[in-house]
Order: sequence, then C-alpha cells, then structure tokens
Amino acid sequence: MTKQPEKDYSIYFQPPSLTDAKKRGKEDITVHYDFDIPEELRELGKDKFYLIQTYGCQMNEHDTETIMGLLEQMGYRPTDDRKRADIILLNTCAVRENAEDKVFGELGHLKHLKTAKPSLLLGVCGCMSQEEAVVNRITTKHPFVDLIFGTHNIHRLPHLIKEAYFSKEMVVEVWSKEGDIIENLPKKREGIKAWVNIMYGCDKFCTYCIVPYTRGKERSRRPEDVIAEVRDLARQGFKEIMLLGQNVNAYGKDFEDINYRFGDLMDDIRKIDIPRVRFTTSHPRDFDDHLIEVLAKKGNLMEHIHLPVQSGNNEILKRMSRKYTREHYLELVAKIKKAIPDVVLTTDIIVGFPGETEEQFEDTVSLVKEVGYDSAFTFIYSPREGTPAAEMEDNIPYEVKVARLQRLNDTLNVFSKKSNEKLLGQTVEVLVEGESKNNPEVLAGRTRTNKLVHFVGGKELVGEFVHVKIVEAPTFYIKGELVKAPVKS
Repeated sequence: MTKQPEKDYSIYFQPPSLTDAKKRGKEDITVHYDFDIPEELRELGKDKFYLIQTYGCQMNEHDTETIMGLLEQMGYRPTDDRKRADIILLNTCAVRENAEDKVFGELGHLKHLKTAKPSLLLGVCGCMSQEEAVVNRITTKHPFVDLIFGTHNIHRLPHLIKEAYFSKEMVVEVWSKEGDIIENLPKKREGIKAWVNIMYGCDKFCTYCIVPYTRGKERSRRPEDVIAEVRDLARQGFKEIMLLGQNVNAYGKDFEDINYRFGDLMDDIRKIDIPRVRFTTSHPRDFDDHLIEVLAKKGNLMEHIHLPVQSGNNEILKRMSRKYTREHYLELVAKIKKAIPDVVLTTDIIVGFPGETEEQFEDTVSLVKEVGYDSAFTFIYSPREGTPAAEMEDNIPYEVKVARLQRLNDTLNVFSKKSNEKLLGQTVEVLVEGESKNNPEVLAGRTRTNKLVHFVGGKELVGEFVHVKIVEAPTFYIKGELVKAPVKS
C-alpha cells in the first residue's frame, strides 16, 4: 500500500511571528459593520446541539458568548450533555501551562466520544490555537479533531463549520492578521451581568506573557460603538457591565484621528443609566491622572480597582519588562487612595520568576503589606514557549516556589480578613447573583467593592439590589442579614 503524504497545514496556519511582533507598527485598522451569516448557513445547525468548554480569562468567556450567538443563529441549541452534542468546542487559554495540559487531557477523553459518534464535530479555538506548536501537536497527535481556529477569525465560524462537515480532512484556519475589528457579531448573554470588549490585544510584551502574540497588537473599538453597545445593554436591563481589554486602560492610544482615552470613555459611560460599571485588566503604566479623576466621581463607577503588580522588586520587574518600578507603583496607589479613600485594591502576583532571590521575594511581601490588598490572584511562574522568560535560567527549586506562594497567601489572607472585619455591623448594597455554590438556601452577591456576600433570602431577589447588614467576616467572603426589601432594580 502506498503511504499517503502528510497534509501540509501551513497553508492554513499563519501564526504570529514572535520575531516580528515587536516590529509591528500602526497598520490600518478596518472596522467592519456589515457582518451577517449567509442564509444557506442559518439552517446548518437545525435539530443539532452544541457544547462549549471555556478555559481562561473573561476575554475567553466573552468570546464564548460570541460563539454561542453565532451557533444559535445557525440553528444550534445548547446542551450540557456531551453524548447529545453534535458539536463540541474547547475555547482555550494559553497564559499558563496547566491550562494547556487540561485541554489536551480533555481531548483524550473526547476521543472516545468521537469514536462512538463519528458525526460529532470536535473543535479547538481560542488562544492556544494561535500557537504554532499547539497546532502542530493537535494535527499530529489528535487527528480526530475536526476544526481549529484562532482568536482573530471567530466571525468565520459558520463557514468553517460548513467546511468541516463536508471536508474529509481537519479544517485549520488561524489568522495572524489582527488589524480588523468586526462589529455587530451576535452574542448570547445570560444573567444580570454583561462583558463588553472595548479593545483587543496588547503591546506591553511582558517577558513571561504569550498574550501579545496570541491576541495581537492593541486595537481599540470606536467610542461610539462601545457606547451604543452599553446603552443597548442598559435598555435590556443588565445590572452590571465589565469593560474588557488585555490592557484595558491603554484604550484609545492607537487612535490617530481623535484624542480620546480610557478616562474619556469611562466619563461618558458614567452618564449611561446602568447601575454598575467595572473594568479589567489595567496596567500601572497606563493608569493616568485623568482616569483617577473620573473614577473618583463614583456613581455607577465602582470603587474596586484590579491593579496587577506581579512583583515588588525592581530587578524582577525589569526582567519581567513591566516598565515601572516599585516606587512608581506605590506612588500610583497613593494617588488612587487619596482620590478614592474607600477604594478596594486587588492584584496579580507571580512567585518564583526565574532568578528570584529570597530577598527579592521579601520585597513582594513587604509591598503587599504596604498596599494592603483586599485579595490577589497569585501564581507560581509558568514558562510559555516562545516568550523571552522561557529562555531565562529557572534555578529555583519547585518546593521553594510552593513555600513562597504559601507565605505570600498567608500574608494576603491577613489583610483580606482585616478588610472584611471593617464591614462588621455595616449595611452594604449587594447585587444578588444567585444561590451560593455550597448551599441552595443561601444567596450570594457582590458589594460595590466586589466582595462576596452570603445571606439568607428568597430566590425572587436574584438579579436585584438589596441592603445587607454584615454580621460575620471570614477571610474569603462575608456573611450578612437581609435588612429590607430591594433598594433598586
């Protein structure tokens, strides 16, 4: 038997060049307003079911909302039953290695499902799909996958599904072209909160981060498009929106025709009748005085700011290419606290970055104590192939990293508990999100400062604002008692 030649996927896959990425300039950004799903594709999913598993950040979650919107316009219906699903998509994250491991582990489980149901369409999308090594691994070791697409061509999904159904080979389409912004994509939003992308990509190139390569350069949506979407969400009755960007407060830096930055956008959205507005994730370098001035006006702008620091040591910050110093960060924190005295600050911290000494780690602990964060996302450094940090010598034993992480978390927990205890006896406004994960008799919601509150109340309160008196203050959430009827809707 003559061996068939292996298929060359390079004609479909054009991954971002890690060498050329930093050279990218101000290429023209085209905004498309004419998106539509062709009529012949709107029946492709009739009587079929979809299931999406999402990994990673809010940006991935929001991408999933768009994918669900596209699938449902094609006639697909959602299901949680894998055996019932006709299409299963894994929307992936590339930030940490363990997220990648989970995806490949999941593909191993799905192989048996595909064997039992050959008509099942299996797809991998999201940030991992933008990595050439990942695509090569899938095409060689997981050939039962039907479809691979990236973060820049989600709008192409209806056409890719059609091709996958009628092709006898894996369909791979990953674009490195990142300049276009596609407006008017359908989204399926559920609940009382909505995510709103205001920009895409990142130009910071922190040495540990793969995002500038998987999500591409910074591209801001036009202010009129963002504001129109927020106004529409307000009309639909959403109670809270989260403005999203890989580096959200770099918004508008790429505009050449107008002088309009993130502070200006927040000031305009502040005037829209939507109860709560949040944003993530901000970068200290782009947190300017005007933004602080606008946030200090409060109203529907929440007094919770997530401000990733990553390390409290200048040498490590330099090796991370964060482009600010410990002193600059603490000066920024002081400005924010002066303008918004009741602000709650949270952060991201990486432990065990290559070469981190005990003294450098202690600088991080001392910064945590000086800032007094309410909480933090803390991680042991995870090398990502293709990033500069992955080439650095990682000479810190794993057990040392684990011990440092525990000490850091112990320090953070002290401040979390102190912050929660300050609320004892106070009555706070809570947006009720649903039942507690651990007790269906208890409701869970969030304060303006994003603290999780548990209290006993009727299910009719879900989606409402209520007043809750705080009676207990554990470390990771607070307990309260409902004191009166909903304060507003």
